[in-house]
Amino acid sequence: MAQVTENKPSKRGRIVCDPRVLGGEPTIRGTRVPVSSIVVEWQLTGDEQQVARAFPRIDLDAIREALVYYESHRAELDRLIEENEEAASRAF
Repeated sequence: MAQVTENKPSKRGRIVCDPRVLGGEPTIRGTRVPVSSIVVEWQLTGDEQQVARAFPRIDLDAIREALVYYESHRAELDRLIEENEEAASRAF
């Protein structure tokens, strides 16, 4: 699993990296929803409203912040997404 080097909240504070939650993968504060999951749903649909429907407990502002975080940490998150997809394919 790729190491997540940042372990402080994003500027607005909704994106956090806590080593006790999902191994430090960036998540939406107060949830176990990883930013990478938000990104994958957005890549599949290209629609913030659809992402909000897929994650009903996450408000649109948090989804937007996750996507902004992704733009700032694209290489790191793309690596996490790829590793997660590889692990999922090996599980079957």
